[in-house]
Amino acid sequence: MKKLFGVLGILLIGAIAYLLLWPVPIEPVAWQPPEAPELAGKYAPNTKLSKVEWLAKDVATGPEDVAVDTEGRIYGAFDDGTIRRFAADGSQAEIFADTQGRPLGLAWSPDGSLIIADADKGLLAARTDGSLRKLADSANGLDFGFADDVDVAADGTIYLSDASSKFGMEHVMADIIEHGGNGRLIKYEPVADEASVLLDGLQFANGIAVGPDEAYVLVNETGAYRITRYWLKGPKKGQSDVFFDNLPGLPDGVSFNGKDIFWVALYSPRSSDLDKMADKPWLRKLVYRLPESVQPKPVKHAFVLGINTNGEVVHNLQDNADDAYAPITSIEQVGETLYFGSLLRAAIARMPAP
Repeated sequence: MKKLFGVLGILLIGAIAYLLLWPVPIEPVAWQPPEAPELAGKYAPNTKLSKVEWLAKDVATGPEDVAVDTEGRIYGAFDDGTIRRFAADGSQAEIFADTQGRPLGLAWSPDGSLIIADADKGLLAARTDGSLRKLADSANGLDFGFADDVDVAADGTIYLSDASSKFGMEHVMADIIEHGGNGRLIKYEPVADEASVLLDGLQFANGIAVGPDEAYVLVNETGAYRITRYWLKGPKKGQSDVFFDNLPGLPDGVSFNGKDIFWVALYSPRSSDLDKMADKPWLRKLVYRLPESVQPKPVKHAFVLGINTNGEVVHNLQDNADDAYAPITSIEQVGETLYFGSLLRAAIARMPAP
């Protein structure tokens, strides 16, 4: 019995030493998040997203972003590296392009090319026949660590988020837990064939959307629960400010409907456990050493906000049922229809715009 207790004691000491001392690749930065808003009032739970139509079910997994062409055909960026194209009703699945990486963000260029943010390959363009060309994989001398989302201005200028220049897609939680400001907003100019950094120090730079009159571009900071605006024109050109702060969830994709609404996909509501650890770097290191299965995880909850150009919430769409189309990672309005993508679901979804 004494030997058993001795062995257990050694194992316990080893476990404690591991949790406190084992080297990890993160250097957590202490910060104080704003108190999470309640899911009430303008954020009150509802079942509006339970009405979505599921398309292209079980063809492939993880259409993180969705695009629709002028013929109404639907494109999805899937986790097997393919960009798949479907007829307007979700049928006639075909492989349009294969990046052999992990395509995430999609956006149309004025020349008809489909611009792709690929977490592994960088910034790509797919010609109308699906053939690929690389546009950029670095900016200001630093390689893209995690090309995430993309939007394109009318003159062809491309805006890209590099979610984390330190951690790749397989280490998303490392960047969120570290809160080290590793994200960047990047501009790619096709004529000059040059990528440059507009903003750095971002907390997991995610969704990208060029705003009205192309006066500014928005970038979601998932790790800070906010949307940052970078001014492209006017007296504030070259400056940045906060367009929307203290979101009730983790912002993922964002898009502009071309008129008056920014659609924001929230991966999930805020995690109180994550917020409570924000000012405790040592605790975040300890949590990171735990098996991934017991680390804090986002709950499955479909959540989308419509925010007008004055920064006011005008639409709140949710569904927290077990069979909800969640998590929603992107949303695009085409005409009077909303299209949804999901990093984990094996389908694309859509519904009439409210």
